[in-house]
Amino acid sequence: LDERRMAQLQMRGAYDQLGEVVEPATPAVLPPLPAGSPADRLSLARWIVARDNPLTARVWVNRAWQHFFGRGLVSTPEDFGSQGAWPTHPELLDTLAVAFMEGGWDMKAMHRRIALSKAYRQSSARTPELDELDPEGALISHGPRFRLDGEVLRDQALYLAGLLDETTGGAGVYPYQPDGVWFAVGYTRSNTVRYEEGPAADQKRRSLYTFWKRTAPPPNLTTFDAPMRDTCTVQRERTNTPLQALVMLNDPTYVEAAKFMAAGVLSSGAESILAQIGDLFEHVMGRPGTPDELALLSGLMLELEAEYRANPDSASALLDVGMLELPDAFKALHPAVLAAGTLVASTLLNLDEVLTND
Repeated sequence: LDERRMAQLQMRGAYDQLGEVVEPATPAVLPPLPAGSPADRLSLARWIVARDNPLTARVWVNRAWQHFFGRGLVSTPEDFGSQGAWPTHPELLDTLAVAFMEGGWDMKAMHRRIALSKAYRQSSARTPELDELDPEGALISHGPRFRLDGEVLRDQALYLAGLLDETTGGAGVYPYQPDGVWFAVGYTRSNTVRYEEGPAADQKRRSLYTFWKRTAPPPNLTTFDAPMRDTCTVQRERTNTPLQALVMLNDPTYVEAAKFMAAGVLSSGAESILAQIGDLFEHVMGRPGTPDELALLSGLMLELEAEYRANPDSASALLDVGMLELPDAFKALHPAVLAAGTLVASTLLNLDEVLTND
């Protein structure tokens, strides 16, 4: 507009009870807009990333730290004001904020710096002394340990199975969800009254691209405390419930991922069940299994195989979960062997060591 529209306070929010005229400005406790610059959005954007603005870099660095450690240097990432928590390490927060600004606001570089730090790479093992001294890890006396987010768990399973489509961009997709999950809250004439699963390609996309209906979000993500997205959430709650185990053991995405993982290992040419289980264990866990762990899982594999050979219909029902076709190289596997391997892989996916950032 040629002239700025006048804005007035609305007394108690009533549009017909107007108070004094107000002008655009920054909070008085923070630096003002650059002298002589118009009070518009471009000036605001420049002010947000100005070198003498103490807030922006600290807020972002704190959230980056929270991403890796489960809690920020300021434990109230939603509140950096006088009612928020004081930083546990104010000099560290300042140092990282300055480095972030001087590094050209390079987020990837800051992530690398935190991930390669001695603080992040230390062991998460706890002792009674550390539990008493630093129960929440605020003093960074040990490495972080917390359950991964639902989106990360799903993408991790797809990645381990060799299925994850890492293509960037595109429209929202429709992965597996329970029947009728939208119907109870859908408007009759809405195009989202009923949920329809997408094609096979949709099942491989990163969770970032899952179509989100706020009144009925994906249950396999909200069970792991994904926010509803009706309000901004800068720090998620983390719970530990039996429903999470039910999702990991029964959701088609995880069952299908376990099937593909098992098929890949069982077709690799390893000479013995113990060797196959060892390969599968190391693939999922990122470390070699101990003799006791491998012996336990090998016994489970043999027990399940015998059960499925005696009940071929049960094996077929398990292997029919999901819509993704196994490659021809895997189809020569006996159904009982593949079904048993699928449950062993599913067992590994449900271990605490896989579910946590440790």
